[in-house]
Amino acid sequence: MAEKLTAYDPAAALGNDEEIAFFMADALETGNAAYIARALGIVARAKGMAQIAAQTGLSREQLYRSFSENGNPTLKTTLAVMKALGIELTAKTSETHA
Repeated sequence: MAEKLTAYDPAAALGNDEEIAFFMADALETGNAAYIARALGIVARAKGMAQIAAQTGLSREQLYRSFSENGNPTLKTTLAVMKALGIELTAKTSETHA
């Protein structure tokens, strides 16, 4: 008998701010802009895309498109969404920078 598989939605696993912070820190560590944008879109869905749209002044459609697998959000859009989510970027000296 074949097992029935269901689609996994990572947004469903992000139930609190600690899990979101861990998820985003992991994405940022990759240094992969597309992966980071996708992760930010997942967090936005977890928090509620309509709420994020209202807080940023951007449309839900624009947010879904920008943070989709093929999206390429501008820095302005990325920072607006991060602010709405309560996520901050910080800078530190790279360990590989001599």
